[in-house]
Amino acid sequence: MRWTTILAIYFLLWFISLFLVLPFGVKTAEEAGKDLVPGQAESAPAEFRPLRIFGTTSLVAAALFGLFYANYVNGWIDASTFKFLYTPPVDLSK
Repeated sequence: MRWTTILAIYFLLWFISLFLVLPFGVKTAEEAGKDLVPGQAESAPAEFRPLRIFGTTSLVAAALFGLFYANYVNGWIDASTFKFLYTPPVDLSK
């Protein structure tokens, strides 16, 4: 596998992981005991910690990529695993 392919797959997994990680540990202003800023939605987070989010996302994406690469090398799951999804084309010449 080329390094560019590895990089592309890692970043795809990174962005998927970002949306998995974003909701964890979020507290609203009410839950954190802070006052709302005028115009702030009640459901908005009280604090935004981008470095914590990016770090956690990177760790989750690295773990997912590790699983992906181990599967790539060892061939645990391949296309033949999903044969039940394939329906052969109907021969209309008969």
